[in-house]
Amino acid sequence: MKKEFKILVVAAFLFVVGNQRIHAQAKVAHVDVSELMAKMPAMLEAQKQLEKLSGTYDAEYKTMVDEYQNKLKKYEQEATTVTDAVNETRSKEVQDMQKRIVDYRDNAQKELQQKEADIVKPIMEKVKASIQKVGKAKGYQYVLNSEGLLLTDGPNLTADVKKDLGF
Repeated sequence: MKKEFKILVVAAFLFVVGNQRIHAQAKVAHVDVSELMAKMPAMLEAQKQLEKLSGTYDAEYKTMVDEYQNKLKKYEQEATTVTDAVNETRSKEVQDMQKRIVDYRDNAQKELQQKEADIVKPIMEKVKASIQKVGKAKGYQYVLNSEGLLLTDGPNLTADVKKDLGF
């Protein structure tokens, strides 16, 4: 029993020491993904597309709000000179306009978010593939995003990934 215990202790010791050696040999580098994304030409073009789309939505929204405000002002001015039935119809019309404006705004936000996700996803996949390619070519087992790291003392592959991405 003692002999088996000694063998178990020695095996555990060898496992721990061997495991530490394996981890000590792992090469780690970091990349600033935010910097890559902010300066990547494809991302800059995507931002322009999103700004253009957002501008279109904003202009349409403003037109709807202006129309609503003008009608509301007109109806308020004429409220005392028309019948209750007309005022009731106008009130319903104003409420319907409010609902359309809110629905339009909500749908525009959802569509803009979906468009952003659709545009950014392939760019992010390209960045990820490039990071993996550069990391493997340089012999790194781990490449971390330097954003959020408290200490980034290891090699920075950001410039190499930029070069691989062509900017």
